[in-house]
Amino acid sequence: MLRAASFSVARRAVLNSSRGAPSCAAPRAMAFHASAPREEEEAKTPAPVSKGGLFGTGLSEWFALPIGITAAIPIIKFDWYVINEETQLAAVFIAFCVALYTQGGDAIYRSLDERAQAMLKEHNEAEDKVIEALEQKLEFLQANKDQVDHFETINKMREEAYVNLNAAGAIKPQHDFKAQVERMLNMIAVEEASYTEKKKVALMTEATEDVTAQFTNDKALKKAALDSAIAGLKGGAADGGSDPVRNAFVQFFKNKAAEAAKAADDSEEQAQKAALVAKMNAVAKSEGYFFQFDDSGKPKMVV
Repeated sequence: MLRAASFSVARRAVLNSSRGAPSCAAPRAMAFHASAPREEEEAKTPAPVSKGGLFGTGLSEWFALPIGITAAIPIIKFDWYVINEETQLAAVFIAFCVALYTQGGDAIYRSLDERAQAMLKEHNEAEDKVIEALEQKLEFLQANKDQVDHFETINKMREEAYVNLNAAGAIKPQHDFKAQVERMLNMIAVEEASYTEKKKVALMTEATEDVTAQFTNDKALKKAALDSAIAGLKGGAADGGSDPVRNAFVQFFKNKAAEAAKAADDSEEQAQKAALVAKMNAVAKSEGYFFQFDDSGKPKMVV
């Protein structure tokens, strides 16, 4: 019991005597959180005022030395406290702790404080990155909060488009049928114009050959044509006031018209009609028309 009491007295004396140690003796509280301190944390209870000195009596700590020596003499004399290897070990340990605290305490404090500040800085940087990521996520969520309305609008537009497509689908075949009929009519018109032009060229060629043959073989027609040409060059008119060449062409066409009226052979027209019908059916089949033509040229629906 005396050993424990003496050890406690010595420890308290050493602790009180260290009040004059460097500023590291009073370690400050470190806030290892990155958030700003609250007002409740800043409002701390003021520490009680201490008189200082030996055991808080206001006396100098050096009075502990004579008091300790005076108390140690009877304690050791009457074997109240036995000095052995434990005492030596405790004394050496206490001396080491005191020397380390007084000589290297400030350096140890600065080292630990720098490490704490570095850790706090890294923690703040990591927390800033997390906050930045959360802010970006918040902006993304705020930007997409109307996404449901957008999808509803898209669905409404899609439904309207389907309705319009259905309406157009009911009318489109009619437009396609109209375009197909117009194309066939244009094809018939082109073929008729081409056939007419060919017949005209052939008829004019035949008329020219016939009139040329007449004037070549008939001397009277030659003389009449020559007189008409000379009169035309002089600015007058031939006898009778008519052109024999023109009269010959007119008479040829009248004869052709009379022959065509008497002739009952329409094989050429039927062949031309069949060729036109075959051409139109080929176009209608290749392009998927709604109709085709029979042998008589009448259209019939195929859909």
